[in-house]
Amino acid sequence: MSQVRVRFAPSPTGFFHIGSARTALFNWLYARHTGGTFILRIEDTDKERNRDEFLRLIYDSLSWLGLDWDEGPNPGGKGERGAAGPYRQSQRGHIYEAYKQKLLAAGRAYEKDGAIWFKLLGERHKIFDDHRKKEVEKVKCDPVVIDDRIRGRVERMEDEDFVIFRSDGNPVFHFVNVVDDITMNVTHIIRGEDHLSNTSKHVRLYEGFGAAPPAFAHIPLILKSPEMGPGKMSKRDKGALIEEYRQRHFLPEALVNYLALLGWNPGDDREKLLVADIVLLFDLPGVNQSNAKFDPKKLAHMNMLYLLEQPPKQFADKAAAYFQSQGLPTPLGDRAYFDEIMSLAQPKIKAMDEVPAYTAYFFTDDFAIDEKVKAKVMGKGDPKARLAELIAALPGMDFSSDTTIEEAIKVLAAAKNLGFGDYQAVARLAVTGTNVGPSITSIFRVLGKERTLARLQRLQSSV
Repeated sequence: MSQVRVRFAPSPTGFFHIGSARTALFNWLYARHTGGTFILRIEDTDKERNRDEFLRLIYDSLSWLGLDWDEGPNPGGKGERGAAGPYRQSQRGHIYEAYKQKLLAAGRAYEKDGAIWFKLLGERHKIFDDHRKKEVEKVKCDPVVIDDRIRGRVERMEDEDFVIFRSDGNPVFHFVNVVDDITMNVTHIIRGEDHLSNTSKHVRLYEGFGAAPPAFAHIPLILKSPEMGPGKMSKRDKGALIEEYRQRHFLPEALVNYLALLGWNPGDDREKLLVADIVLLFDLPGVNQSNAKFDPKKLAHMNMLYLLEQPPKQFADKAAAYFQSQGLPTPLGDRAYFDEIMSLAQPKIKAMDEVPAYTAYFFTDDFAIDEKVKAKVMGKGDPKARLAELIAALPGMDFSSDTTIEEAIKVLAAAKNLGFGDYQAVARLAVTGTNVGPSITSIFRVLGKERTLARLQRLQSSV
């Protein structure tokens, strides 16, 4: 098991897609589960689309997710780790040339129209091609049998010679992919199901080089949730880029947990799993054949579960860091006040980008009142009377705790033959301008008696 070698081979041609992150994760998990080696290889031969910022994004995203690689380029371009490099395809041209010459010398490649073609072995015969109006040579071969570790036995036909070097002298994906995997001693190729169509070409190339193919495992695609529309997740879909979650200050361990469950099952009903537990349980037989569906609500809920477990001080520190990263005014002059507010927000927050709006009314008395909420609240019962009763009773209330505030409002309600809820909606509207937030008694206590009274009077003067 210690001889397992897997690789993740992204191209620095765009932002880091959630599907790429899931592929990297499954490779990393399998390497860690088996005690093997996780290789990062950069497929940077597309000179027109490669960008340094996208390369940095690959390094940063993998590091943020905790997916450390054993071999590959060091972040920042400072050398490499591992003995099978170079690990960037743009630096491996001499290796590709040597392997091309091997095929040419063995009669398994030939030149045509300026390109280099891989020659399939089999019974060759001429057929008449109506489209081209000429005879062409076809090869009759046995099917390529792929013993996929996830999908089982797969048979595919590969009966046409194919290009391995273009007429401009550049090698194609299939060729460099196989050469890299051979020279890096890759034992297991774990990649998306959309690459299954390439595998028959790759197997033929392995045969041409006289090398045993690695084990293949094609993981299911990630489809959009029904409300997002049909098809698989693309880079244009909201929530499809890892950078979005970094900017929203998601917890990386929550994202890793969610991605692991997109196509893999631990064998029980657990959804929240520590990374160490996922490593212990992960194996290829547990990966599903059916496509996974990306559900942003489930991901947000997963992040919420992890946020709930944060110690209050740690949650407040993360919230403060988010405020500062967004250039938002952070009322940290009274850090104890800020931390108290964050303790109220923590049970309700799914992601850090929700915190500013959720807590805004704590940091300013000049907040807007939602007119739709106001119309709804003021249209039920006799809210003006309830507001006046609260204003009259407030000076005598004990604001030392949520419990004393709640008891005081219940006493007021009982005297009017009403319930606590009869005061709650209009009180919340007055002190927050909306109808959501922590418990009304907590808001009263944190704001204090003077600010609470001023807000109740402000609403009274406007109705």
